[in-house]
Amino acid sequence: MSSQEGVRDLVNSAVESLSQVIPRVTQIYPPKAFQQTETQIEMSVLIGITGEVSGRIVLEGESPAFSKLGEAMFGMPLEGEMLHSCVGEIANMIAGKTSSILFQKGHKIDITPPTVVVGKFQMFGFEKGISVLVHIADVGEVNMILLLQQ
Repeated sequence: MSSQEGVRDLVNSAVESLSQVIPRVTQIYPPKAFQQTETQIEMSVLIGITGEVSGRIVLEGESPAFSKLGEAMFGMPLEGEMLHSCVGEIANMIAGKTSSILFQKGHKIDITPPTVVVGKFQMFGFEKGISVLVHIADVGEVNMILLLQQ
């Protein structure tokens, strides 16, 4: 598999998995280049990707949006450690589904356990970044970022 093909398949598979895992996705904006190293978003979760394509999947958003998403998916609003756990699990579900979709396309990746980050942080060590902004009805916006090593 060529590097370009792997990146394209990863982006498409991640977008597909996002819409399958998260209820109420109303709009997925076109992928765009992500170059910033510092995030101003309140909460993020990182999951490593290894295999034919390597890098990280980052899901970021504000606590109220993630709390509403938890309520939409699990029936109750969440806060504190329960919210952090929920955000990690949602990202894990998206990454796991992405891995399954890629496997069905003949590609193999593995994922690492999620790491939840609360507060502003900086990201380094990636060669290419792709951002996909997602609007979720009655929740708000969540951003999925793919940080890739090629």
